[in-house]
Amino acid sequence: MTTLCLKIDVDTERGTRIGVPNLLTLFSELHIPATFLFSLGPDNTGRALKRIFRPGFLKKVSRTSVISTYGIRTLLNGVLIPGPHIAKKHAAIMRDTKAQGHEVGIHCYDHIRWQDGVHKMSPAEVSAEFGKALASFDHVFNTRALTAGAAGWQANDKSLQAYDDAHLTYASDCRGKNIFFPKTNNTIFKTPQIPTTLPTLDELVGRPEFPEHQLIDYYLSLIKPNQLNIFTMHAEIEGMAKLAWFREFLIRLQKNHIVFQTMETLARELLQQRDAIPVCEFLQAEVDGRSGTLAVQGDCA
Repeated sequence: MTTLCLKIDVDTERGTRIGVPNLLTLFSELHIPATFLFSLGPDNTGRALKRIFRPGFLKKVSRTSVISTYGIRTLLNGVLIPGPHIAKKHAAIMRDTKAQGHEVGIHCYDHIRWQDGVHKMSPAEVSAEFGKALASFDHVFNTRALTAGAAGWQANDKSLQAYDDAHLTYASDCRGKNIFFPKTNNTIFKTPQIPTTLPTLDELVGRPEFPEHQLIDYYLSLIKPNQLNIFTMHAEIEGMAKLAWFREFLIRLQKNHIVFQTMETLARELLQQRDAIPVCEFLQAEVDGRSGTLAVQGDCA
């Protein structure tokens, strides 16, 4: 049997307001469970414009049509207009996601602050920033968060320690191949990582070597039995700009007898053999199709 987990990163207020309901309708139609990771604090997307100086950023945004994906107003958030507080405005949508049977977890508090600043923060600052997300999640769902997946796959020893302190069941902060306990600077952390294993749509779309009409076949060639298959998507992309493509993608997967499960279900199965989970280096590296560096699974002991 071939299984696939869909992990939805919800980055913005617009993605929460429009993209999430679109995806809930689609998943309900096709009877597909998924894992939603929410941004819970202010949407300061406009502050991401400073990434224009990051190597590879302009090339990426030229392929993915940032304005049509995020909208003009979202690109002004936190710059010319105050960033709307996502959880305060859209707690009902978040609770409805859980009520429909999907797993919910933390993406971040302030997406831009975490993605662009976590490596510059002190351990205390990282703990405080993640603490805001934990408190907001508890306020929305009246229960503590059990999982998190870092904004932009930006994670390090300081964020891993914050996860351990929060007693998360598992996390999904990096790119890799299999579940592992992360190790940095000779410290082994106790929160296992279940990495994203497949390229994201925004890493492929618009590239001449990956024509859009062939992308579904390409993904089908990557999703295989007896391996970890984790597809990270974005509410702003697959839930909005590429919703029609995503619907066709899901239908094709179902026709190929691929079974969907939440990350929580997968984690429960994998953690039954906790002693067999390897310890692997938690590194920073470039990933094809993305700008800058992000967390990746390294060599295992």
